[in-house]
Amino acid sequence: MSALIRSDLHPLADASWRRQCRAQLDQHGALVLRQFIQPAALQMMIAEGDAQRHQAYHTISKHNVYLMPADKAYSADHPRNRDVTSTKGCITDDVIAADSPLRQLYNDALFQHFLCDVLGEAALYPYADPLSSINVHYAPDGQELGWHFDNSSFAITLLLQKPRAGGVFQYVKDLRDADAGEMNFDGVAAVLDQRRPVEALAIEAGDLVLFRGRNSLHRVTPTEGDITRMLAVLAYNTQPGIALSESARMTFYGRL
Repeated sequence: MSALIRSDLHPLADASWRRQCRAQLDQHGALVLRQFIQPAALQMMIAEGDAQRHQAYHTISKHNVYLMPADKAYSADHPRNRDVTSTKGCITDDVIAADSPLRQLYNDALFQHFLCDVLGEAALYPYADPLSSINVHYAPDGQELGWHFDNSSFAITLLLQKPRAGGVFQYVKDLRDADAGEMNFDGVAAVLDQRRPVEALAIEAGDLVLFRGRNSLHRVTPTEGDITRMLAVLAYNTQPGIALSESARMTFYGRL
């Protein structure tokens, strides 16, 4: 893994370092591991992303922050139903080469043990469907991810290429409590109306990010300029044999 990961900066096997990572994730809801990927490996990942970009599936979607169908009990401009926009291009797992450094990272046992320790999970498993485990997202000029809460309890991303401007990851930690059914409409409205300050993560190319997005509202601001924002998403399940639903795959990828 030394050809892939800056192990001088990120000693994945070191128990005390893992504890520090877990404490930071628990405290802030986000963990940024800077310069995680070796420069040569990062350049290979970028080249692969550029080479496969023609296969990307592009979507423009309107959705509410809860990623749920509209609730007729509320008006269209209520925070429960208010539309935001997300635009992205995406390539899927079946396009990522077997010998890709991204796949080597995703499948590495030490990397997965590190993730389990920091996330507090017993084990991590790939998706059972052929599309969802590794994705690369492209956001050229003007594209954005609108405010939303994730359905999953954690997300693992690796920024491959940073745009000239924009493309900033913003979030508000623990704005709702999904398990308790507390949706915090007033808090969401304050963010959507820009009445509440939000936090931003400074992320550079080669940085790995662990983020707890189920209860933390977050977005990526529109990309600005002629360099496309390129982001790898490493998606795992906490149980084996789970596939993304066929309807979700059609929505995200345009195919099964």
